Amino acid sequence: MSKLFEELDYQETPLGPVSLRRRRDLRLDVDIMEIMLGDEHLMSDLFTTSEIALATEGLSANEQNKPLSVVVGGLGMGFTANAALCDERVDELLIIEKLLPVINWHQDGLIPHGRELCQNAKVRFVEGDFFVMAEGEWGFDPSTSGKKFDAILLDIDHSPDFFLTPAHKEFYELHGLRNLKRHLCSGGVFALWSNTLPEDRFLHRLKSVFTTARAQDITFYNPLQDRDFRQSIYLAFN
Repeated sequence: MSKLFEELDYQETPLGPVSLRRRRDLRLDVDIMEIMLGDEHLMSDLFTTSEIALATEGLSANEQNKPLSVVVGGLGMGFTANAALCDERVDELLIIEKLLPVINWHQDGLIPHGRELCQNAKVRFVEGDFFVMAEGEWGFDPSTSGKKFDAILLDIDHSPDFFLTPAHKEFYELHGLRNLKRHLCSGGVFALWSNTLPEDRFLHRLKSVFTTARAQDITFYNPLQDRDFRQSIYLAFN
């Protein structure tokens, strides 16, 4: 049997201490790898359905038959990025991650399949603040000012009104969404992960900025609670 608990790494960051740990869940008889920000749970590899759906739903919503340039905001354990690469149209994948230790965990092989992601020629990692980049005119690609993308997939905050830091709040308002829209190609898609069910107020905000928008429930079985759990993906079309 594996260790009941093991801290694989612990680093101080501008957002606070971030750690990667593995623990044994005796009820499920499985090892769970998870990322923590202080005492706050960011993500684990036990529930990945909605992180994968962020990529599959976001990219399938773009019906263009051409090579796609894609931004992933928030690396996490790489499930969204890896799922995006399964779409054969994806020609370029820019991953924006503020926490350098998270990038290092992938490069060092501490996260399963992390090295495979790092070695993919289509992938570029950008250490930076997604929200600052979205607000600025330069955009997400450090090498090309004003570059537009076919899809922007975002999974950083818990929901449009539950943020890792108050500095993110403005992004989800009309002004912030208008700034983001500038970085999308015509026909491009903005997809946002949320830990909660769709919120009418935020969906109305998206529809006020983008050509159209909708929200999709993502349901999966939670063995810890022995019931289905529901999260959501917002999709906004330029």
